[in-house]
Amino acid sequence: MARCFIGLGSNQDNPASQVSRALEAIGRIPQSVLRARSSLYSSAPLGPQDQPSYINAVALLDTALEPVGLLDALQDIEQQHGRTRKAERWGPRTLDLDILLFDNLTLNSDRLCIPHYHMHARAFVLYPLAELAPELIMPDGTALQQLLSECMSDDLVRLPAPPAWLES
Repeated sequence: MARCFIGLGSNQDNPASQVSRALEAIGRIPQSVLRARSSLYSSAPLGPQDQPSYINAVALLDTALEPVGLLDALQDIEQQHGRTRKAERWGPRTLDLDILLFDNLTLNSDRLCIPHYHMHARAFVLYPLAELAPELIMPDGTALQQLLSECMSDDLVRLPAPPAWLES
């Protein structure tokens, strides 16, 4: 089984609920086991600023799927949540699921780039990732703690955990 970290984000149609339901769906991916999930974080959008803030999280998943098979499963979950892919790179979306890391794999294809492009400079990825794996070393040998020390987190807000009855 490969150890994978999945980034989740939403800024449309009740984003916290979108992320929570996506985590449930990730837990049902065949040949995979959801091991942990980070807190939810709020962050300003990348790109156009005339859109709502995002809710972000990171999930730790063990999977027997190959990277492209996992990508297909994640894109199916996005579609089930009303995601439509548009030409606008950083526009609003109901759900965005990204493979951040897949074991120690480095991959760069037309469909998939692992580690995820520019994750090293995104507080909304690094801080939730650090909750799950504070001692993580990236495939290039860089420590996650070093990336955190170099990453601005001014607009990132860790949200309080919802009451247990809301998570069921």
